[in-house]
Amino acid sequence: MKAMILAAGKGERMRPLTLHTPKPLLPVAGKPLIQWHMEGLRQAGVTDLVINHAWLGEQLEAHFADGAALDVTIKWSPEGEPLETGGGIFKALPLLGDQPFVLVNGDIWTPFEFAGLQLPAGKLAHLVLVDNPSFKTQGDFVLVQGDVRNPSGSAQALTYSGLAVLHPQLFEGQQGGAFALAPLLRQAADAGRVSGEYFAGPWVDVGTPERLADASRLAQGA
Repeated sequence: MKAMILAAGKGERMRPLTLHTPKPLLPVAGKPLIQWHMEGLRQAGVTDLVINHAWLGEQLEAHFADGAALDVTIKWSPEGEPLETGGGIFKALPLLGDQPFVLVNGDIWTPFEFAGLQLPAGKLAHLVLVDNPSFKTQGDFVLVQGDVRNPSGSAQALTYSGLAVLHPQLFEGQQGGAFALAPLLRQAADAGRVSGEYFAGPWVDVGTPERLADASRLAQGA
């Protein structure tokens, strides 16, 4: 199985740290944030990686090159214009092939073990869900006996962690350009074609300098 790491965000909430450094290269416990994902995927046997980039992306390519130093193989998917999450994945599909692939948001930190991730038969997506962080009062999806559903009624919704397995067929009918991933996931959830799991371990959405510091503290204890 291949994996795609999303690394095209501009990291505006991280300024001034990201004025001259792309967010994925910001250090967490002494190593670039994105490198934690690369090493975690490699430990799970996932060594074929596709990484998109935009803002200061040439720094990412210069730092990691083809990935040989980390015993992975990296194919880069540069974006000349903002494509959002869905558009960025769609552009990279020729590099990912026609089989399910792991998707990792590059701006999170977690010691999640990728080895157990899989896509059940008949599903278009499998999402890893976590408890809602303090800065987010409402969740994204409801998990019911392994199925992911859109929120309704009083059911407690959880937050999408930024970790998933997707099937390329999720993007059938898309024409390219900039578009979000969330509407595709919600449509597939309504059709009963999204599964999920709950992760109770450490997880940080590294969206601010304060949360970058939180990730470093957790990583030092991992």
